[in-house]
Amino acid sequence: MIKSLLYVFLPFFLVLPAVAQQAPATKNISTCFTAEKKYLVLPVKNGAQKRNLELWVDGVNTRFWDMELAEDKPDWYAYMRIDEWKGKQIELRVDKVAATSKVFEPVMQSDEDTNANEYKEKMRAQFHFSPKRGWTNDPNGMVYFNGEYHLFFQHNPYGHNWGNMTWGHTVSKDLIHWTELDDALHPNQGGPVFSGGAVVDKNNTSGLGENGKPAMVIFHTGARGWGQYMAWSTDGRNFQRQIAAVVPRINKDNRDPKVIWYEPTKKWVMVVWVERGNNEQHSMQFLTSPDLKNWTPASVTYGGIGNDRYLFECPEFYELPVTGMDGVKKWVLTGANTEYAVGTFDGTTFTEEEKKLQNQHGRDFYAPQTFSDEPTGRRIEIGWWRTNTAKGENSFNQSMSLPLEHKLVKTPEGIRLTRMPVKEVENLRSGKVYRLGNKSIKENGANPLKDINIELAELRMDIIPGKAKEVNLNIRGVDVTYNVIDQQLVVDGVKAPAPLLNGKLSLLIYADRTGLEIFANNGLMFMPVNINIDDSNRSLSLSAKGGTAKISGLEVYELKSIW
Repeated sequence: MIKSLLYVFLPFFLVLPAVAQQAPATKNISTCFTAEKKYLVLPVKNGAQKRNLELWVDGVNTRFWDMELAEDKPDWYAYMRIDEWKGKQIELRVDKVAATSKVFEPVMQSDEDTNANEYKEKMRAQFHFSPKRGWTNDPNGMVYFNGEYHLFFQHNPYGHNWGNMTWGHTVSKDLIHWTELDDALHPNQGGPVFSGGAVVDKNNTSGLGENGKPAMVIFHTGARGWGQYMAWSTDGRNFQRQIAAVVPRINKDNRDPKVIWYEPTKKWVMVVWVERGNNEQHSMQFLTSPDLKNWTPASVTYGGIGNDRYLFECPEFYELPVTGMDGVKKWVLTGANTEYAVGTFDGTTFTEEEKKLQNQHGRDFYAPQTFSDEPTGRRIEIGWWRTNTAKGENSFNQSMSLPLEHKLVKTPEGIRLTRMPVKEVENLRSGKVYRLGNKSIKENGANPLKDINIELAELRMDIIPGKAKEVNLNIRGVDVTYNVIDQQLVVDGVKAPAPLLNGKLSLLIYADRTGLEIFANNGLMFMPVNINIDDSNRSLSLSAKGGTAKISGLEVYELKSIW
């Protein structure tokens, strides 16, 4: 970026090549203004040509970003906090806008965030978190601190497509209703702020706590230096950053630090994805530290190679008791695609006992993380759900999954992970419920759900297929089909294994505007499917083919919006 500016801000009297002279007339804006209000207001036009912008304060390039800058009517406005520089002269540089552009004449400032219609958009998921503006992808730095669940997330504040990686920030007291705060970390000399984790330093091993208050310490990858960087906060709102990486670059590609406290050795453990060698060998590098600042390499666990994405990116690492095995605990190591290993850990080395396991068989669910320091001791996950929301004038794009509780259970096949919505999700229920009990579903028979008209829904049932070859649940035009012979669920072309247990299949389904999240057999199989559901269709139906199926415990709950 700096190199390009040295070119675009050359003196006007230099002669440019003939080809450049034939290009449409453009100019580089360099304008100064006094920061007087809370926000700098930036007009965005989805699909416009991207422009490079820089904000200089006291001669320092403090913010740098690109955006689809609107030079006529904007689709929406991005808001950048500038009140920390109130009273100071700020220089704003924008490259290559139309020569007739008056986009920042005068510069727009505001004390209020006045974008209209936010959280009310037609395509806004109604009980899955999404940012009020901009793009989001990986959840980051998930931690419980000062009475709140903190969810940071990869965020482009200035566009609804990927870019300008910043840590967005939202908080919740109930895991359901979220209050979005200002972005926590912006790109700096370390580069764009890529993914990472967070912990609470309760014993102040780092010395970063103040006045008896422990620090929340967060770690991320800087995507210019490709090291692991640290920041901290004692109030959960204001963050200080260490400029130097606490773990310098290990190899060509390394990123996404996950940090935990390991009580037996009284040390912190960091897990970082590292690509090794020249053959795209995926690995998880373990490091240890007494103080969160000084890190020592400890061991390496190897994953797949190339397109075999086992243990690729976004590590997650934790210990859980095993239901059905009294007193037994096991460690789980996973990567971004949710393939996982179960094994043991001695503080330095993870030993795989079962590996390349998978219970997530959906579409576009990626890079989940779990909360550190969760007060009830649960292991709660949220994942990035790649919903299809980059449409028209939308100011936002992508969303998160429901919060899911992880458990380990003993099965005939071995120790397996389950995912189920946390209990708090039941607070979404509006009070309107259809308890239909037990039903027999005959081929060409009556639809027991015909009288239900619903948008946001939770559905619960057990399917006993009997002689039926297929059982179909249609949710607002989306078929959820159980193929009895293959023991497989099929939704919008996505297929997931769902074997009968004791002759039945238990199903829990959540339906939002942007897709379905399906849980089978108490979470042994999780199937999120992103699909924009037709707003005009509010119907439900149940049918069978090839014989009669029985449905037990059939319940449908109407859900409320979190907005």
